[in-house]
Amino acid sequence: MNRKTSHRNWKNKLHEIIYEADTPAGKSFDVIILIMILASIILVMLESVSFINDKYASLFNILEWIITIVFTIEYFLRIIAINKPRKYIFSFFGIIDLLSTIPKYLSVLFVGTHALVALRALRLLRVFRILKLARFIGESNNLVKALKASRVKISVFLLAVIIVSIVLGTVMYLIEGSEHGFNSIPKSVYWCIVTLTTVGYGDISPETPLGQFIASIIMVLGYGIIAVPTGIVSAEFAQQSKEKLPLNTQHCSNCNTDNHVDGAKFCFRCGEDLHNE
Repeated sequence: MNRKTSHRNWKNKLHEIIYEADTPAGKSFDVIILIMILASIILVMLESVSFINDKYASLFNILEWIITIVFTIEYFLRIIAINKPRKYIFSFFGIIDLLSTIPKYLSVLFVGTHALVALRALRLLRVFRILKLARFIGESNNLVKALKASRVKISVFLLAVIIVSIVLGTVMYLIEGSEHGFNSIPKSVYWCIVTLTTVGYGDISPETPLGQFIASIIMVLGYGIIAVPTGIVSAEFAQQSKEKLPLNTQHCSNCNTDNHVDGAKFCFRCGEDLHNE
């Protein structure tokens, strides 16, 4: 019985260190992992510079293997620390952790795959946990809800923009003609979209006074078009943000769920005791 209790306490302590950032140990662990992620990415970038790689190739290889081994150990510790490993393995961060660990091993078996270690950049998303910006996680959820609520309005707006681009592009094709680069309607529509979005590559430009006048109207119209979807999403986002709950990094060791409300004693998804009491 004591052995079972000791194993449970050890596992709970490991879970707290690896999965949570609200404790000193958890924060230190995440900071160390983040530093190693940054170091690994810098190594990959430096290896892509031929004269640097030629000089320090052996050193880079040793450092990358050290980092890869650390990530491998961390990956298996995350599996051990949770009651239902499948929840972590097939979770978003679980897949990212796996993808960021295997490239170095693949580089041994398959030549040319070493650059895949740049996938570790995805793990920088954990910076939100390290900096205790859990409120931003809540805000991001509100943003996703706002985008979903706005999808119909934005779809109608984009359809209107496409129609305007087709009409004005056709008009420019008729006015400018092939002698000024507008040699087809699709290419004229392309020019209209580029101008309307204020990108302006400059590969095609109107030469006639009437064409330049219409182009000026399209440019001014482009600023208004940029503002419309922003206003739609902002309005929905403000609506979603009216009721906010303070969240933290408390992590459920049973179902791998996080973002619990401050002061919560049980997991909102499976009912597991968050404090393992």
